[in-house]
Amino acid sequence: MLSPASASAGLAGRRSGRRRCCTAEELRARRREREAALRSARRQQQLVSKRLLWEDTLTDEGQVGTDGGTTAPLSEQEVSELLRNIQKGTEERIKSLRHLRWGLQHKESQQKFIRLEGSMRTLIGLFTSNLADLQMEAAWCLHELSHSQDPDVMKACLPATSYLLTYLSGHSIALTELCLYTLGNLAVETKVVKKQLLPQGMIPVLASCMQSPHMAVQEGVGYALSQLLQSTEAAEEIIPLILDSSLSQHMLRLVCSNLEQGVGVAVEFAWCLHYIICSRVNNSLLISQRALPTLVRLLLDLASMTTATSAEGLELLVCPVVRCISNLLAEDETCDGELQAQAECLLRAAFVCIRSFLPKHLFIVQECLWLLSNLTADSPMLCSALLGLDLFPLLLQLLHCQKASVLVLTVLCNVAAKGSAHCQALHQKAGLPSLIGALAVSDDQAVNHVLELLHLLFLHWPEAALDFVDQSGLQALERHRDNLQVQEKVEALVRIASQLAAPPQDCPLEASADDL
Repeated sequence: MLSPASASAGLAGRRSGRRRCCTAEELRARRREREAALRSARRQQQLVSKRLLWEDTLTDEGQVGTDGGTTAPLSEQEVSELLRNIQKGTEERIKSLRHLRWGLQHKESQQKFIRLEGSMRTLIGLFTSNLADLQMEAAWCLHELSHSQDPDVMKACLPATSYLLTYLSGHSIALTELCLYTLGNLAVETKVVKKQLLPQGMIPVLASCMQSPHMAVQEGVGYALSQLLQSTEAAEEIIPLILDSSLSQHMLRLVCSNLEQGVGVAVEFAWCLHYIICSRVNNSLLISQRALPTLVRLLLDLASMTTATSAEGLELLVCPVVRCISNLLAEDETCDGELQAQAECLLRAAFVCIRSFLPKHLFIVQECLWLLSNLTADSPMLCSALLGLDLFPLLLQLLHCQKASVLVLTVLCNVAAKGSAHCQALHQKAGLPSLIGALAVSDDQAVNHVLELLHLLFLHWPEAALDFVDQSGLQALERHRDNLQVQEKVEALVRIASQLAAPPQDCPLEASADDL
């Protein structure tokens, strides 16, 4: 069973604009709030999100900050005046460009700017200037415009795409990073943008940038690629280009490197791999590149890190890594052989993550349960290993967690479907009291899974039916007899359990020889 293809923004990066006088802790808290919202969007829906970089270098005193959107939109007259000032001396240009950039954080100002004749031509002219300060300020203005949701603003930015790609090969790390995020923002909007970016060689240029030793550039490449990979045209137009290059191997390398310096780069490329795997364009290639054992080793390392240090922040990487492993397992039956030597270690890693991220990051628990489901779907060996773990009671405890119960029951059904030995072991693990308790919930989907699991237990290990009746299981079923969704299954289970638990009938005396 494939995990849902989710998308969006992972680490939100830095947002542009003047900073007010805030403490470092306040800035970190704001960034965490934004990142949390973007991460949630990435997990829960196919959402392509845009990012604004922070600029931490502007410290001129006497300027009103815009962190949090404190500046007012520019009037048309103010936009015109700023454009006129941009034509003047260098110092005046930089000051005017900076004010323009702050104003372009507002939708109204963006629309006024692009309507003025020659505005974009002037801005792009400054962006291509050989004066570094002017070029950076113009690049920030383009970056602000790229964050717009207005199609007209996006269309106005199109003439800049070839220059943005050109400057990815430059020597300025700051400019390269800014161009990457601007391209990433532009790449999500329309087919027109993609038709310009791909023929202009965006994939080869990104492949070249990926070789950069600078983590800021690597992370920017991951962001731009993830934006492209979430498009509706990705499976046909973009992923084949990536798989035909060496990009997927570089992605695997970067997902596993420099974790001690931060997870930003690894997070971006883990999501890129997730989008590629979910496309199912050519997962056999990724499997041949040993993507599965590579990601499994990474998950084992992450699990060990959660036990040695605080787990906070690692959920950003654990989520896409677990999804990649789960989907590769569902993709190719030959993957099971790759895991036999590490089966118990992988299961333990999943449980360690479950325990470490409860209750704060319940979505990680759900991802790990999905992994357990795919691991146990077709492997009696892994089902046996699961039952043998000292962490197995934690799985039963999760039956009482509303957002996890259905996935837990799916795993238990996988185990019970393997036959009498597994059902006997499940019965001995005190599974019945947990299942009877789970019948008290009002979730029809969870109840349906409980009924299926009970049916498997009674079928393969009839002794479980005796204990079920002794532990008031029939009374627990009674509350669902009027539920049309599960009524038929409830009646069948009541009948089966009653028959199996009924005392044997006395056998008639054998006929004597005199009666013959």
